Amino acid sequence: MRPGGYGTRPHLTDTEETHVTRTVDDVHREIGEEVDGRADALWDVALRLHADPEYAFAEHRAAALLSGELERAGFEVERGVAGMPTAFTARSGGHRPAVALLLEYDALPGLGHACGHNLIAAAGLGAALVLRAVPGATGAGSVLAVGTPAEEGGGGKAAEVETGVFDEVDAALMFHPGVHDWARAPLTAQVQYRVAFHGRAAHPTGSPTEGIDALAALVELFNVLAVLGRRLPEGSHVQGIVTHGGTATNIVPEYAEGLFGLRAATTGALEDLTDRLRVCADGVARATGTTAEVERATVRYEHFRDSAVLSERFAAHLSRSGIALTPPAPGVYLGSSDIGNVSTRVPAIHPFVAVMGADGSDHTPEFAAAAASPRAREVLVAATRALACTAADVLLRPEVRQEAWARHREERGG
Repeated sequence: MRPGGYGTRPHLTDTEETHVTRTVDDVHREIGEEVDGRADALWDVALRLHADPEYAFAEHRAAALLSGELERAGFEVERGVAGMPTAFTARSGGHRPAVALLLEYDALPGLGHACGHNLIAAAGLGAALVLRAVPGATGAGSVLAVGTPAEEGGGGKAAEVETGVFDEVDAALMFHPGVHDWARAPLTAQVQYRVAFHGRAAHPTGSPTEGIDALAALVELFNVLAVLGRRLPEGSHVQGIVTHGGTATNIVPEYAEGLFGLRAATTGALEDLTDRLRVCADGVARATGTTAEVERATVRYEHFRDSAVLSERFAAHLSRSGIALTPPAPGVYLGSSDIGNVSTRVPAIHPFVAVMGADGSDHTPEFAAAAASPRAREVLVAATRALACTAADVLLRPEVRQEAWARHREERGG
């Protein structure tokens, strides 16, 4: 990583130079020094999380480790936030402006930290600790570290949004390790629906005309959705599995059930796709003499709305560590995340920083290994610096907050 770089002042007026830039510039420099001093400790946290993976809503040791570090540093910690035992908030300061740093720490069953959440947690922790430690880094504002369980399945951030965790926050910041260096995340909206068909049981040879085959109806729904998929807009798709298909081969199934994952480039497009699923299921039920039930099975993840004002600042700070971020490749989508729900409420960032080459993929054993590699350590230190410096910009520069909020409201339609 390239040392220094945080002492370079942007071009501003003489008045701004005297009253703002020098102070913020000094904060950036001291943040870099403080992060360097804590690098070994943060890497130790990342490795401890990596070696002890825990899964959705059961991340008890991870939550205890992270909240404990914050509590010892003087943060006011609240555990069990939003009704989730492994969620927490840790606050330093009690006034706005306020910045939230998001800590993810759930792992993937069978794969461990194959999405690099150990690095997300350590970077968010580090940025929060550094902002509290550097004099003047928060001004009169506050820092909120938010422990967010179950990103991989369950949507801890969505629950936190609904219970008001982000209501008095001016920006939500996190980074995600990946295989690309992208300034913003092309994350889609996502939800799962359960579709059940009810028919009538019968013996397939003894009384074949008495049966109404629920499994046949479910199979037909798969066929209809396959046809529909050919004309869905870019970023939209439906993927389903059979979760119940009958009890015996010599009984016409009276009940069949499938689980369907729906994704779309925007939340509006996802709502349209959901309506189409219902229409298809109802049509199949009428055609086959069955009855259909369609119900949502998971929390809905909104599509991610990037705050360009803030993501550009993060990218500029990260570049001083020798990592250049670019816009994402056109037409490429990288899954979904509950950070999308947060981004509907406040200006938010979710850049990707590569810990392995673009020929790799997350959710693989190779990525799990990369999340504990020397490259991952470099990325952790650089991302912690960039997060803390971006947070300081939000807290110390009113014009940054105002522009971020103005763009956020404009994109939200007011």
